[in-house]
Amino acid sequence: MIRRTLVKNALNAKEPEEEIRIEGWVRTRRDAKAFSFVEINDGTSLANLQIIIDATLSDYETEIVKVTTGAAIRVHGKLTISQGKNQGWEVIATAFEVIGQADASYPLQKKGHSLEFLREIAHLRPRSNLFGCVFRVRSRLAHAVHQFFQGRDFIYIHTPIITASDCEGAGEMFKVTTIDPAKPPLKDGQVDYGKDFFEKPS
Repeated sequence: MIRRTLVKNALNAKEPEEEIRIEGWVRTRRDAKAFSFVEINDGTSLANLQIIIDATLSDYETEIVKVTTGAAIRVHGKLTISQGKNQGWEVIATAFEVIGQADASYPLQKKGHSLEFLREIAHLRPRSNLFGCVFRVRSRLAHAVHQFFQGRDFIYIHTPIITASDCEGAGEMFKVTTIDPAKPPLKDGQVDYGKDFFEKPS
């Protein structure tokens, strides 16, 4: 099997390729009489790659109905210069396979979605353009910060998280307080943790 090509690399190709393998999820599908137009994305680019699937391909009639928005597919084909507007490349499929289906309840459609709606589908929102942009910016910023400190001989470590939650008995290891243990504030004969930083034992 030939090596998979990322969507971003296919979109930035310098020349056509006789054989290419693309994997990703379906953004949209439009059917014509003799073929179907499928836009696919794998998260490496905000732009989609157009796949043209000819109706003469094996199992087209039974498999194309499974190529719905959100479905994961694998495509083998030829990377060619696109005849459409505003797109440089497209793939003429020689074979395609549905790896994972998405039923009619798949929530991310071509239309825009509100932030409130995307909060309800946290496992899918990275596929949206908005969060795709946000995560790319965060990734670049985090990389730049790490690169800055690594270049100055700092060591990155995970320090303990100070929290009032007692997870798996971790609260028994040590306690954090701003109260003077020798003269703690009292209320009804008990230590008044309302005067402490977390306002409760931590």
